Amino acid sequence: MLSVRQKINVLKEHQEHDKDTGSPAVQVALLTRQIEELTGHLKKHRKDNHSRRGLLKMVGKRKRLLDYLSKKNPKSYSSTIKKLGLKK
Repeated sequence: MLSVRQKINVLKEHQEHDKDTGSPAVQVALLTRQIEELTGHLKKHRKDNHSRRGLLKMVGKRKRLLDYLSKKNPKSYSSTIKKLGLKK
């Protein structure tokens, strides 16, 4: 789970304006950070299948958000992909 401070740092990096907390780019950035943390957890605890299921759900949600973003705002999509270091 991300701490409030970590979430604020992610928000500051990806916000379009001061009160932007729910745009697809911000949501993708938060999900990516959570996925990274959960991946580290699963490397230590290989048999934690409940967390593995949550990870797969997060990855699916991030993919749907990225698909939406690529259709609605291709410029924001490409910048988000570059910032986060994700594959296209």
